[in-house]
Amino acid sequence: MKFSAPYIEGILIKRYKRFLADIELTDGNVITAHTPNTGAMTGCSTPGAKVWLRDTGNPNRKYPYSWDIVEAAPDVLVGIHTGLSNKLVKEAILDGVIKELLDYSNIRTEVSYGNENSRIDLLLERSDSTDDHNSLCYVEVKNVTLVENGIAYFPDAVSKRGSKHLRELMQMVSQGHRAIIFYCIQRNDAHEFRPAENIDPEYTKTLYEAVNMGVEALAYCATVSPTEIKLVQSLPIIIQPTGRSDIH
Repeated sequence: MKFSAPYIEGILIKRYKRFLADIELTDGNVITAHTPNTGAMTGCSTPGAKVWLRDTGNPNRKYPYSWDIVEAAPDVLVGIHTGLSNKLVKEAILDGVIKELLDYSNIRTEVSYGNENSRIDLLLERSDSTDDHNSLCYVEVKNVTLVENGIAYFPDAVSKRGSKHLRELMQMVSQGHRAIIFYCIQRNDAHEFRPAENIDPEYTKTLYEAVNMGVEALAYCATVSPTEIKLVQSLPIIIQPTGRSDIH
């Protein structure tokens, strides 16, 4: 995903009220930007970090600037905009990057499904299949920003909604469809993915149950720069819950 307009560089002063951040621009001006991420953003919202903003160009927005990228560690850029994750995965599928999802001819987005009033992020369809069950693949995308010691974790805060989505995917599997939980890691310094059991043990337990039932789990990391973000590589996934609370 290449960006059509250049990003604006700044330094994070503070993030607050979840959706707001005060940022000092390179010219010394301080602006308030929208933060398009509802998570804890552990390790990605440290005051003094270098950040990149996008001017939405929308004069009707109270906060026209969107904080999309942060340097979480030296030379480690992280895409924090959760709204980009679905687009990144869709683009990677169309470009043939996601080897597990090469056989689908059509992609629909935000399709209503399930018993808990959910919308699936991506619904993949095979146009050449005469079997409705074999032709559909439900893909739920989760944006991942938390990495510690080379391990990517999700969620970074308790996520009842995340567990709900896993239950919906299990329901699709029970109906004979293919279902995938896809972890879109918008950074390139991870070598494996694990559920964050110390943060949300219920999510870890539900993910373990979902995978055992037939839900597929995929994790891909991205290269991130102020000009482009793209998924590039799959990561191994370790899901077995341990029952420990001291995992970091």
